[in-house]
Amino acid sequence: MVELTPNPSFSVKMRVQGPNRAGMLAGVVEAIATARGSLSTIDLIEQTLQVSVRDLVVDAYSEAHAAAIITAVQALPDVDLLGFHDRTFQLHQGGKIVVGGKQPLKTASDLAMAYTPGVGRICQAIAADPERSYELTIKGNTVAIVSDGSAVLGLGNLGAAAAMPVMEGKALLFKEFAGVDAFPICLDTQDINEIVETVKRIAPVFGGVNLEDIAAPRCFEIEARLRAETDILIFHDDQHGTAIVVLAALTNALKLVAKSLSEVRIVINGAGAAGMAIAKLLQEAGATQIIVCDSKGILSKARTDLNSEKQAFAVEASGFLADAMQQADVFLGVSAPGVLTVEMVATMAEQAIVFAMANPIPEIQPEKIRDHVAIIATGRSDYPNQINNVLAFPGVFRGALDCRATSFTESMYLGAAAAIASLVEPAELAPDLIVPSVFDPRVAPAVAEAVRQVAIASGMARIKG
Repeated sequence: MVELTPNPSFSVKMRVQGPNRAGMLAGVVEAIATARGSLSTIDLIEQTLQVSVRDLVVDAYSEAHAAAIITAVQALPDVDLLGFHDRTFQLHQGGKIVVGGKQPLKTASDLAMAYTPGVGRICQAIAADPERSYELTIKGNTVAIVSDGSAVLGLGNLGAAAAMPVMEGKALLFKEFAGVDAFPICLDTQDINEIVETVKRIAPVFGGVNLEDIAAPRCFEIEARLRAETDILIFHDDQHGTAIVVLAALTNALKLVAKSLSEVRIVINGAGAAGMAIAKLLQEAGATQIIVCDSKGILSKARTDLNSEKQAFAVEASGFLADAMQQADVFLGVSAPGVLTVEMVATMAEQAIVFAMANPIPEIQPEKIRDHVAIIATGRSDYPNQINNVLAFPGVFRGALDCRATSFTESMYLGAAAAIASLVEPAELAPDLIVPSVFDPRVAPAVAEAVRQVAIASGMARIKG
């Protein structure tokens, strides 16, 4: 059975009022604990000789669990629940991003330059030299986050409207971590030709496109066609962002267990966009023994149901995940909750590494295998070693935009991964510290500089200074 852990995504904020006497707060805390809630913060709002009013933030593991915690507090004698709200829904009220002006419009002179008639001169300058749009408009620092809503997080095909909160969040991360302006473009179509044509039509506005939450194998063709048919940066984060961070984390993990990437046996569970990109980048970095599994088992040459992406990693061996795991040095999961068992992990090689990255519930709970493996990573923020794409994509775009790179390359991804890995000093490396924090301010600048240097060295940069 998959164990559920309270986390901030299901947190509630409650305002409670009770008599100002010893033990009142303890009773509330006990009720929350009995309901298996995780109390995060307590703030005293008001206190008189008669009553105390406090705000409590409590983490739950589901909406039903949050409701049960609220019910438990409501049932307490002498305690009034004055109000409560779901903190995640509250955070999203009205959306998470805004568009603001960079220049003040306070006088007629300001207006004459920012808009008509002065703006006409800028239009003419760009018409004469379209490349100047990078310096005279938002194009040089703006990314379109494009999704068709067909693979939203781990939730499936939710459609364009339901994809919006994720894309807004992505835009927020671009701005917060790298100063890149980004805007969600959620398309009400899942037709490859329509997606490609739509992005081509809006390309003049943007310096790059971040493709997001588009299901495989459709995402592969969309990325390839847009790279061929537009002259702006195209990046599918579910593929390349994930692969970059996985390589960075694995680089440091292998240092700790004194194993070489070229020698280890790697099992990747999940043959969608992320799994295929991880396999390709690891191969580019020097991995030689990679077995990829999908929901039907090992990608075997004996199978007749493999698309071209999967065929590229087909092997002679056949069987299921349990077969692939025997004597594996590394497990990389980008698949589904609970698919990995303790028994499978027990068959791995000594000093094994497990990255269980299904989100929000990993392929196996870390607590179950701590005694079986050397290093564990997940996609969650409440465990050590979070494999989070935000370590990669803001800096990757920052560096490419700054040097006006013509395209992204595998060499840029390798450089980005090396930069991330290097931020954990050798003396700091530990089983619970193989990647820097997403809040480490060094990350985006280091990744950006690595990408920029690779682009310049490979002739992909339009700006070399």
